[in-house]
Amino acid sequence: MNKQQLASKIWETANKMRSKIDAGDYKDYILGFMFYKFLSDKEIKFLKEKGYSEDDIQQLTDEDIESVKFIQNNVGYFISYKDLFSTWIEKGQDFDVSDVRDGLSAFSRLINASHKKVFEKVFNTLETGLNKLGGSAAEQTKAIRDLIQLLNIIPMNGKQDYDILGFIYEYLISNFAVNAGKKAGEFYTPHEVSLLMSEIVADHLKDKEEIKIYDPTSGSGSLLINIGHSIAKHMTNKNNIKYYAQELKENTYNLTRMNLVMRGILPDNIVTRNADTLENDWPYFDETDPQGTYDPLYVDAVVSNPPYSQNWNRDHKESDPRYAEFGLAPKSKADYAFLLHDLFHIKPDGIMTIVLPHGVLFRGGEEGEIRKNLIEKNHIDAIIGLPANIFFGTGIPTIIMVLKRTSKKSNDVLIIDASKGFTKVGNKNQLRASDIKKITDAVIHRESIDKFSRVVSIEEIRKNDYNLNIPRYVDSSEPSEPWDIYSLMFGGIPESEIDSLEKYWKAFPSLKRELFDDINESYVSIKDADIKKIILNNQEVKSFLKSFNSHFGDFNLFMENRLINNMMSLNIPMEQQEISKEIFERIEPLDLLDKYKAYQALADEWVKISIDLEIIQSEGFDAVKKVDPNMIIKKKDNKEIEIQDGYVGRVIPFTLVQTKILFNELSSLSTKENRLNEIVSAQQEIIESLSEEEKELSFVDDGDSFDSKKVKNLIKELDDNPSDEESFKARLIKYVDLNNKEKTLKREINNERDELDQKTKLTIESLTNNQALDLLKHKWITPIVESISKLPNEIINYISTKVKMLNDKYLTTFSEITSGIKQNQNMLLSLIDDLEGDDFDMKGLSELRSLLHGD
Repeated sequence: MNKQQLASKIWETANKMRSKIDAGDYKDYILGFMFYKFLSDKEIKFLKEKGYSEDDIQQLTDEDIESVKFIQNNVGYFISYKDLFSTWIEKGQDFDVSDVRDGLSAFSRLINASHKKVFEKVFNTLETGLNKLGGSAAEQTKAIRDLIQLLNIIPMNGKQDYDILGFIYEYLISNFAVNAGKKAGEFYTPHEVSLLMSEIVADHLKDKEEIKIYDPTSGSGSLLINIGHSIAKHMTNKNNIKYYAQELKENTYNLTRMNLVMRGILPDNIVTRNADTLENDWPYFDETDPQGTYDPLYVDAVVSNPPYSQNWNRDHKESDPRYAEFGLAPKSKADYAFLLHDLFHIKPDGIMTIVLPHGVLFRGGEEGEIRKNLIEKNHIDAIIGLPANIFFGTGIPTIIMVLKRTSKKSNDVLIIDASKGFTKVGNKNQLRASDIKKITDAVIHRESIDKFSRVVSIEEIRKNDYNLNIPRYVDSSEPSEPWDIYSLMFGGIPESEIDSLEKYWKAFPSLKRELFDDINESYVSIKDADIKKIILNNQEVKSFLKSFNSHFGDFNLFMENRLINNMMSLNIPMEQQEISKEIFERIEPLDLLDKYKAYQALADEWVKISIDLEIIQSEGFDAVKKVDPNMIIKKKDNKEIEIQDGYVGRVIPFTLVQTKILFNELSSLSTKENRLNEIVSAQQEIIESLSEEEKELSFVDDGDSFDSKKVKNLIKELDDNPSDEESFKARLIKYVDLNNKEKTLKREINNERDELDQKTKLTIESLTNNQALDLLKHKWITPIVESISKLPNEIINYISTKVKMLNDKYLTTFSEITSGIKQNQNMLLSLIDDLEGDDFDMKGLSELRSLLHGD
């Protein structure tokens, strides 16, 4: 399984296993055990690298003082053999919940002094919550045994260890957030929002070689890690990033530390605090060595997603250096208190991004005064309005605010309305890769884009009394549909409405003349109903398509060179950026094309491509020629068991091999499947043709299908002539014949499908290198090239559809509608004259006649 399949399997199984345990609590258990496995496996890996044999490892106890010290000094802790995660697994049915309690207790005792801040009490939440996994020791033992057996499938012996572990951790956290309701906001920032903030921060810091980053409300730590990951792409040594985190809730604080350690971040680069950010600020120092550890904490970047509009204690904070320069946030809304805390801790050339509720942009009083001071002192760099319902645990509108200390080049504010760009995932909205890219580019280049972003001068903001409400500056609303009274009365399309396509008329100057005839100086009509044909025959449109082909004609060769020729050595995180740069450069001269749609075409496929590349770089090219058992969950004796259902390609999908190499076999199978569908449809037609009485005679009790025994007896009993195709007997005979054919065909299809799957497995395992490379091209490159190649046709279809809609809109005039109504009235009057009835009927008809006459 690749990391996505593995993460999905663990989540699905764990979610079933948690039963009635709250998702917000259960995440602490599964992630706690996952971390313990990581630490155990890390110690074993270290020992094996140092030449320890299996026998040596099995002899490890905490009584071996020399070994304890040696291991502590190198990995920061010591776990004896009896307490290793792998030992718990080996115990099988002999495993007991007491093994976990003993192991966690011993771990706490045997942390190296230099690593206390990273590991001390990290398992507190897990340790104190074990009793929630069952009412008795036996129930707890079973729940834990099932859980550790599930986590045991996570590999920890390859080059991609940290990435796989980190991916699974993030996947589980996000899925627990979906299920945790309001609790989700305490520990998780949606990955897409985190990525957006990361890209903005990374661009600002891209020239630095040593960086400190800080999250004062760190939650699970994912936001901080994503920032580090984005920054690391611009650095030669990722170990030059130091991570500072502060979190109030102990169980969430533990998640932060686990997440940071499991991502391969050096313990010396992790500084965390379990404290109230607003009450217990840095400077940080270790009580045992105040002078040697004193750090006032000024960092290169602060990122945060604090709790929204919560109460805070502002007493005696007037002189607090964080707030003294700008003012105190109101007691009932700590939003600006968090913002000012973050701003205080960035270096003069630093940057901060913070998620806040929309209200901070326009609320008055003390918040209005703080906002005014921030604007006048030129700290607010950008404001990004996000889509509604994007965060877990709340549906309120939110923003990202970007602030700087002294590195702003101009005294203005970039305001972005990104609320319209998202995709719907379940019941939440989610930023797409293209949305993130578009927002990031607008921030980096300070672009003003119609209906999306605008650089607003401080003078304009002053005129608006420092109100930063986004609709005051950026109108992203769609224009209302206009209706022209002249066109409604006399027909024709108004020139003013055709002007909505002005950018296309500029790009194709002759197209407008070829599509429309003038009625008068203000109205036109279309020349020909075949609008698309006219567009495609236009010389400027043809030149546009030719220009596109010249820019992207060899794009597949470029992609082959980047991905296929260099697959073993390319830098996977950086490669997407390099390819997107190339796409943007090629698309730049083609003004009408949306470069972000092209970027989305790349992003949609990149997740699959990057996973494949990780497998190939980790396992070697032969991984392309391997298949894995396809494991599925089935119910047996009221229990869910995992069984094998055929095979799947480790890298190459079976469907791709069948489409490209085993086409004849696939075609034969498809023909039979189509025939089966025809038979099923024919059977359904016969069923629908039967009367209710006929169904009673021939159907099973539930009334949904024929009873074969009844049908055969009926055929013998019925006297009607079967040569009459419409007779009841003929239809029953036909149904029986179809039913026999259906059974035979189903057997043939199942056999052929099994044979095709087996042949596909053997084909993958015996691929030549050239065949494997060709299949990778089809999997990785063809979908991207095909998606981008559709972009010009989207423009042509848009113009065609828009012109047709305008023509249809005014095709029928009011006079024609009135005339039609009059004709219908006269027809109805003539029908009324022929009607007869009693006195009441005739009186009613007389009134209707008067109404139709307009009396």
